[in-house]
Amino acid sequence: MVSNEEFDKKLDELGWLPSDIDPRANMYMERGAYMIKQTFKEWFRNLLEILFQAAALVIDTIRTFFLIVLSILGPIAFAISVWDGFQQSLGQWFHRYISVYLWLPVADLFSAMLAKIQTMMLKNDIELLSDPTYVPDSSSTVHCIFMIIGIVGYFTIPTVTGWIIQAAGGTAFTT
Repeated sequence: MVSNEEFDKKLDELGWLPSDIDPRANMYMERGAYMIKQTFKEWFRNLLEILFQAAALVIDTIRTFFLIVLSILGPIAFAISVWDGFQQSLGQWFHRYISVYLWLPVADLFSAMLAKIQTMMLKNDIELLSDPTYVPDSSSTVHCIFMIIGIVGYFTIPTVTGWIIQAAGGTAFTT
């Protein structure tokens, strides 16, 4: 029931006797427990969605900051690399710059994958709506697990781009 008044009205329509106060009290307690559970699930889902969006924003912000710093340090790395003992500084700068630069394309690939999975989840929910007993739940466990995967995935993007550079021979720059 949406409101307490509506719930009380439906109970009164059942024509209960005063001796039925114990089952009626149990019904109120079960309803209260259910509402608390739903409120907690909704709060947790909202928290995960905020963290999911924050993870993407953090990666983009840090990427921009790192690229600005690396752009400023590029000419310095080039100038220092002409002296003996500092030849690898230019290669390391290239390695870091390319690695950080790749954060955006990798994040875009990850976002596209998440969007595809979310589309498949929505299609599944639409198919389940054909069953009259199915009640859609936006704070389902699957949705929460999906958000957790997205949060963790966004924070693994720097590691993945490091693997891409190493696999592409980025270590040759630093030797």
